Amino acid sequence: MADTPNAAQRQYWNTIAGPRWVGFGGAMESRVRAVNDLLLSHAAPRPGETVLEIGCGTGATTVPLGEAVGAHGHVLGVDIAEPMLAVARRRIAESGLANVSLLLADAQTYRFEPGRFDLVVSRFGVMFFADPAAAFRNLCGAARPGGRLCFACWAPLAENPHWLVAYDIALRRLGPPAPQDPRAPGPLAFSDPDYVEGVLAAAGFAEIAIRRERPDIIGTSPESEAEHALVMGPSGRLIDEKQPDAATRESLKREMAEAFAAYMKGGELRLPATIFVVSARRPS
Repeated sequence: MADTPNAAQRQYWNTIAGPRWVGFGGAMESRVRAVNDLLLSHAAPRPGETVLEIGCGTGATTVPLGEAVGAHGHVLGVDIAEPMLAVARRRIAESGLANVSLLLADAQTYRFEPGRFDLVVSRFGVMFFADPAAAFRNLCGAARPGGRLCFACWAPLAENPHWLVAYDIALRRLGPPAPQDPRAPGPLAFSDPDYVEGVLAAAGFAEIAIRRERPDIIGTSPESEAEHALVMGPSGRLIDEKQPDAATRESLKREMAEAFAAYMKGGELRLPATIFVVSARRPS
């Protein structure tokens, strides 16, 4: 797959982001459990359905999808990151589910069986396509006529304090990032709902609805959240770009932890977030 349109993202998720995600263990999935609940509620997988999950990662959404569709349904989880799929394989084996399969593939170009899936679903897995229009045309073709699409993506950075707290500190200390196309593949590529609607409509989807939801991101401690912010999300990307020395990184971590401490509530770190839950259908 090295020569696919998403080769850069494949390399990034296999060599940098994927290993980092896996290295945090279950903490990464615990952070976004409220997002999982929202996505599953809106997607409403039904017994007997065939589901395609894009960017299934470590399988935290894949397992409840498999449970929801039951023994007569099937879930195909697709991801480009082998380190994350390795965790997903273990998770699914431990679940005992026999109706889930996993595929290492680029969903933008992979030739899915046409008209197979009742539901195409993704939690934060669709913002990394080099060509979103081509990717969603491919996914529309994979859905059956009348089939549903449902995914979660991030709203703008300004609406996401869980990122903004750390990013503002890194920005002040390290300076602004190099200019970049705001729609380049990355966590915030789908933060403009008009753009998302246009991409889906051009790809052939109809009945497009975009709902703003505000789940909390759940951290374990200010210190662990600061460690996360050093290597993940917008702050992590800025730090990767600027390459500060070890002393500066440690200073950033301390300052971030102090800022996150203000969000401790009842022994739990709760950080406000905003996502879009996007739904659509392939026309019948």
